Amino acid sequence: MALIVKDKDVVVPGEILADDLGFIPGYGTHRMQNKLMASRLGLVNIEGKVIKIIPLAGKYLPKRNDIVIGRVIDILMGGWRVEINSPYSAMLSSKETPEFIEKNEDLTRYFDLDDYLVAKIVNVTSQNLVDLSVRDQGLRKIRGGRIIEVNTHKVPRIIGKKGSMVSMIKQATGCRIIVGQNGLIWVDGEPAKENIAVTAIEKIENESHMSGLTERMKEFLENATGVKLSMDDPKGDYNGLQ
Repeated sequence: MALIVKDKDVVVPGEILADDLGFIPGYGTHRMQNKLMASRLGLVNIEGKVIKIIPLAGKYLPKRNDIVIGRVIDILMGGWRVEINSPYSAMLSSKETPEFIEKNEDLTRYFDLDDYLVAKIVNVTSQNLVDLSVRDQGLRKIRGGRIIEVNTHKVPRIIGKKGSMVSMIKQATGCRIIVGQNGLIWVDGEPAKENIAVTAIEKIENESHMSGLTERMKEFLENATGVKLSMDDPKGDYNGLQ
């Protein structure tokens, strides 16, 4: 007896992963006597003798330079407080907008309560104070379309290598799509195509742990839209705003 689970198995808290002291407990696991057990719901990740659990759920932890989608939840004297699908809200200063904003100007002219925006995280302090900016190209208020929420741990799979997966969805549906690193995604297009794009994103989220995902998504999108898709690698790295 040794390793009981396989890499990428879905496990629940309390499930035995290995009964061999040679395996090392990583994130999301703990040892009970000679058994290594899961502490949380997630996917098994085996790296040599280290076993850890990749969570299937959880809030976003802000990181500098991430592109996020947020919702305005408060308007202050000098800017806006923004909810970013995180345990910590963020602050967008009126100085971090493309326009010069006069002191005491009505800030709702730029962003009002419940407006969604695409922003960049420019600072995260040791006290988890998060600062945003919308000064770079592509950062702005979101108009139209719809916002959907996905598991933050699935964002890299939804984007794909160099943006390959999200590019395939856009090519098939003609939708504009922005994937926030915080698990919020904006989709905008013709309603029927928008529905296909959202279904595709949800399929990737639900099937990200299964092999052959790219080919399955290509087949699904081609059948749903009638568009023949190219599998060529996109040029350059995806930055979330393309």
